[in-house]
Amino acid sequence: MSNPGFWDAAQNSNNIVKQLKNLKVAVEPWDAAFKKYQEIRELADILKENEGDLLADLSKNIDTLLNDTEKLEMATILAGEFDRGNAILSINAGAGGTESCDWVSMLLRMYSRWAEQKGCRLKTIDVLFGEEAGIKNVTLLIEGAYAYGYLKAERGVHRLVRISPFDANKRRHTSFASVDVIPEIEDAVGVEIEEKDLRIDTYRSSGPGGQHMQKTDSAVRITHIPTGIVVACQNERSQHQNKQTALKILRAKLYEEKVRQQEEKISQHNISKRKIEWGSQIRSYVMHPYSMVKDHRTDYETGNVGAVMDGEIGAFIEAYLKSQKSKGKS
Repeated sequence: MSNPGFWDAAQNSNNIVKQLKNLKVAVEPWDAAFKKYQEIRELADILKENEGDLLADLSKNIDTLLNDTEKLEMATILAGEFDRGNAILSINAGAGGTESCDWVSMLLRMYSRWAEQKGCRLKTIDVLFGEEAGIKNVTLLIEGAYAYGYLKAERGVHRLVRISPFDANKRRHTSFASVDVIPEIEDAVGVEIEEKDLRIDTYRSSGPGGQHMQKTDSAVRITHIPTGIVVACQNERSQHQNKQTALKILRAKLYEEKVRQQEEKISQHNISKRKIEWGSQIRSYVMHPYSMVKDHRTDYETGNVGAVMDGEIGAFIEAYLKSQKSKGKS
């Protein structure tokens, strides 16, 4: 970076700056933890057994170091090719009609809160609202360190059990929604998109209506004819921007499909081939007749449903990622 003319080539310099940022994210926390460890060792060497205040301070520092090393352990688990990068997250309503559309809205809020807590930026790329209430499907771009690495653990069917707010008889209902997560890929190596393979449609952005409703056909839907993959974007300022964002998502989906074809193990995560209904869920959120959220892959559970719906899903994510690491999977 100190070489003359480094900043003359914008694309190359941006790539190197991004590499430097990723290296710092990996190295600096380890350096800080090791420095803290050395300080604790030095303090422990000079302490006497009867120095209560200093011992309490030492114990506190050890607890902090243990917390830091747990975070470093997660960083070693999130060592996949795209784990450090951004994530494209899609939530789709399954069996259950209006109930499932409302469930999608609840999951959208949950992931939005999680992103805020992680310091991530969240951007809605495409959304289709339900006919009566809620959302049929929504696609988000979540920008932040390790966004994909963490959120890939959420890929699967999510089941909700509760007393329906839409049922006058206050009966218990079960709703389903699927979550799919792919990495944002700036330069999808080996993925070529030819114009003749694309069908591009424009339409007006959907929404509840009102004075801010789109008056022009700026939303873009792109169909990749050979694979049948469909992507859409409607929340950018112009049709051109919507098209570019949609193409970025299409490249990521095509790259993921290519990887899935090459690696048979990854094919089991292909949600599009799963039914979004009973028996296929990865996690259950029960609000009635008792309160519990349970991940069926790891058996990790909690009774604090409210905290989970407020974005406290880190323990579920870490439990799953650690279980995959112990099985030798990424």
